[in-house]
Amino acid sequence: MSQRDQRRSSRQRRPQGGRRQRYGGPKRATLEEREAFRVKVMDGRAKDRFKRSPPPMGFPDEPVEPTSFSFDWAVEPVPLACEEKVAGKVVRRGEFGWVSDERVDEIARFVDAEPMNTDQALSLRSALLQQKTVYSHGRLKSKGKELAKLYRNGTSILDLSKKFDFPPMNVFRVVLEANGWSKNKIKESFRDPASMKAREQAEFEAAEAADRVSNVDQSETQLRADLFEDILSDWFETQGVRLRRQPEMVKEQQEAHGRPVRTPDLLFLDDVTINGQPVAWIDAKHFYGADVDFQRKKMKKQMQRYIDEWGSGAIVFRHGFCENLYLPGVLMLDASPLDLSRLSEPNPDV
Repeated sequence: MSQRDQRRSSRQRRPQGGRRQRYGGPKRATLEEREAFRVKVMDGRAKDRFKRSPPPMGFPDEPVEPTSFSFDWAVEPVPLACEEKVAGKVVRRGEFGWVSDERVDEIARFVDAEPMNTDQALSLRSALLQQKTVYSHGRLKSKGKELAKLYRNGTSILDLSKKFDFPPMNVFRVVLEANGWSKNKIKESFRDPASMKAREQAEFEAAEAADRVSNVDQSETQLRADLFEDILSDWFETQGVRLRRQPEMVKEQQEAHGRPVRTPDLLFLDDVTINGQPVAWIDAKHFYGADVDFQRKKMKKQMQRYIDEWGSGAIVFRHGFCENLYLPGVLMLDASPLDLSRLSEPNPDV
């Protein structure tokens, strides 16, 4: 990152009044003290779920006689100061695409002396780009007419993206909308790029290739996320733990409610304790658990639905997590006990 970009990035993180905003969320210790009573209630709900009548969602109608399991799960969270340092390195102005080999090598050299690996740094980059994209969307929309005029005068979508620091695909959507395209026409055209005129088709292909945040095709990422869920479920079943998997709960809830309502990746039918804490369910996240506002809020909303039904649970992060990341009633775990060799295969069999 150039000195100019570093100064700009620093100004963007600095609130009015000149004081530099603290990176990450509130201190974990402060939140733990503040949420102690609520967490006690959540833990109690997890422990008492086998006695509830009617049984909680996903449980069989007949009473479940749980077997107790206790696991010691060693974790190595990333220090907050390290995450902050790496965050300043992995995001550049106007850069939203897949990382080149040269850039990966640069990031790898940077984190070599840090308690964070390259995969974690790249996953952190994705979280920061997602937040940047969402939080800047209103500003992007407000510039729609300006961007559309420049586009009509010949400026490419990629040049607009770099100049104004917005994701290429979102810039393209806003430009087309400002030029009179309906949202439905944009959606259908992106599904069938060959239906567009030559320039729009070329701009679409260039924009999508340079945008990993708003990219239309995320299928490979989802395949590996599904495989990670299977690996985690297999591990617990190998230990003898009875559980429900997400796909069967999705099917069951669609039949009963017309849509999935609460579907963690694993729902335990046995009494599971991990690192001394009751865990009624687990969600598998195929990314690094960053202490980034947008990602944290999104996870908190999702996990609260599970807590309301079953009590306390856990998240297992494929690429580890930040030490300061905290959600009440949610135990943070990394993937250290798991054999992840299947994820390294070129074409993983899900």
